[in-house]
Amino acid sequence: MTKHSIRLFSIALGMAAIFGFSTVVQSKTITLRIASGHPPGVVYAGLMKNFFQPEVSKRVAKRTKHKVRFVEGYSGSIVKVYETLEGVRDGIVDIGGFCICFEPSNLPLHAFQVMLPFGTMDPVKSLKIAQDVYKQVPYLNNVFEKKFNQKLLARIADGGYNLGTTFDWNKVSDLKGIKIAGAGLNLNWLRYAGVTPVQGSLPEAYTGMRTSQYKGWIMFPSAWVKLKLYEPGPFYTTIGFGSITWHSLTINMRTWKKLPKDVQAIVMEVAKEFEEKTGSVNKDDYAKHIATLKKKITVKNLGADVRNKWAQSLKDWPKKMAKDLDGKGLPGSKVLRLTLEAAEKHGYKWPVRYKLK
Repeated sequence: MTKHSIRLFSIALGMAAIFGFSTVVQSKTITLRIASGHPPGVVYAGLMKNFFQPEVSKRVAKRTKHKVRFVEGYSGSIVKVYETLEGVRDGIVDIGGFCICFEPSNLPLHAFQVMLPFGTMDPVKSLKIAQDVYKQVPYLNNVFEKKFNQKLLARIADGGYNLGTTFDWNKVSDLKGIKIAGAGLNLNWLRYAGVTPVQGSLPEAYTGMRTSQYKGWIMFPSAWVKLKLYEPGPFYTTIGFGSITWHSLTINMRTWKKLPKDVQAIVMEVAKEFEEKTGSVNKDDYAKHIATLKKKITVKNLGADVRNKWAQSLKDWPKKMAKDLDGKGLPGSKVLRLTLEAAEKHGYKWPVRYKLK
C-alpha cells in the first residue's frame, strides 16, 4: 500500500466513524461527502460549492421526499489534488472534482486538448469541442466506471491559459532556462520551447513563487486574481495557450447506486448545468479578471509573431503523443484528429495545423 493509499484509508476510517460506512442512510436525509484538492477560489471548485451543492439540495427537497446534506472538503482538507480520483474510487468521498493533469498514468488520454496547444481561448468552445469528442469516443466516459468505480457527472472547462511571472519578458528566448511551473502535460509547452518546467499545484503556487522555487506559472487569469498570485507574480502575459477542458466531477458508483432514482435524475440535471457553467462563467469572467489585473500589475499581450514561433516549437509534439497513446492501446491518433476537426467545426483556426502522421 502506497503512502497516499495509507493516508486515504486512515481518512476513510475517520469519516466512517463520523458518518457510518453507508453514505446513503435509510432515512429521508442523504449525506454526501464532496471534495476537491483545490480551494473554492478556483472557478470549478467555487461552482461545486456555490452552485452544484445548493441546487441539488434545493431541487431534491422541492421535488422528492428526500433531503440532501453535503459535507464539504475543499482545499485538500480530505483529499489532495493528486488523490481525488483514488478518493472517490475508494469511497473516502462520494463526489470529487479534480484535474486530470494529476492522473497521467490513470487517464492519459483525457488530457487530449493539452496535447494540441494554442487552441481556442474560449472556454465555451473548449467545452463543446470536448463534448463532441467524448460523444464519438465512448471510452472517455466508460473508463471511469469500468476501472475506477465512479461515474462521470460533468466535464469541466478552464479559463484560457496564459503565463504569469515574477519578471518581465518579451520573447521566448527570455525564458530559456527559467523555472516555470505547470501541471502534468502542459509542462511540455515549456519544455519544447527551452523553458525549464516544474511540476506544481495551485494550492502551493503563491508560496512557490514567493520563495523562488519557480518564477512563473502557466495559469488562467481567474486564479491569478482570486489566489492573489499577482502579489508574487506582478507580470501577466496573455500568450493564449488555450482553454482546456480537463477537469472532471465524478461520483462513487456504490453511492450512486444507493441514491433513489428521483435523486439520481436531479444530480445529473444539476451536473449538466454545472458543466455548462464551467464554460460560460470562465468565459464571462476572463475580461473582468484581466481588467482587475491591469489595475494591480503589468499585463501585456504577446505579439502574434512570438505566439506563432512558440507554437512552431511544439509542432511535432502532438504526433509523438498520438503515437505513444496508440502504442498503449488507446485511440490517441483518433482522439487528437477528432479534436482538431471539432475545433475547426466550431470556427477555430489553428496557428499551426498539427500533423499526426
